[in-house]
Amino acid sequence: MNKTILITGASRGIGRAIALYLAKLGYDLVLHYNSNATAANETLDAVHALGANARLISFDIANREQSEHVLNADQEQYGPYWGIICNAGINADAPFPSINSDMWDRVLHTNLDGLYNVLHPCVMPMISARRGGRIIALSSVSGVMGNRGQVNYAASKAGIIGACKSLALELAKRNITVNCVAPGVIETDMTADLPIDIVEQMVPMRRAGKPSEVASLIAYLLSDDAAYITRQVISVNGGLI
Repeated sequence: MNKTILITGASRGIGRAIALYLAKLGYDLVLHYNSNATAANETLDAVHALGANARLISFDIANREQSEHVLNADQEQYGPYWGIICNAGINADAPFPSINSDMWDRVLHTNLDGLYNVLHPCVMPMISARRGGRIIALSSVSGVMGNRGQVNYAASKAGIIGACKSLALELAKRNITVNCVAPGVIETDMTADLPIDIVEQMVPMRRAGKPSEVASLIAYLLSDDAAYITRQVISVNGGLI
């Protein structure tokens, strides 16, 4: 039986890079998206072109009832996931006095509540399958060290780290590893507006990272060689921290 990996936020950016990287390694993929069906289908077509099995699922990770309904239905039809990559997330950056309640709630509900909304319907089926497994959540260097203008985003990403460290303790005896990957400045839509001179000043390697450089780490954490790595936060940041 092939190992099936759920990737949230797979339509663009790091999520798409993860999907393409794992497709080359022969995993079966479940590609999640929220609203951009065109981009999601482009990712699906690219994954199929690489010879991998894949399907799309769509829901808003901030919507608990919808997430549970879609994930339960997918697992009932196809079986539990062996791996889950919680990649989907949003930002709404501003200096703290300018962060209104909607900006705070949207970021926390999507990034932190979304972790619960995705994992909660999936963990017991994963345990019951008795095959071990992998859970990888995308945090951020902002969640590790903080960042100006990202109080809400940093809070959500730091919360993900605490949740994953705790979950790792609970699932270790089931041979299910739980780790966080904390990217720095990566070439995605979220960082597209950062001037190159600012990036060069911030990052010792004087460039932004590539989504594939995050994807390769995730592929390693999914591998048999990483079976003894759990409860860790691994950053891909060019020396930023």
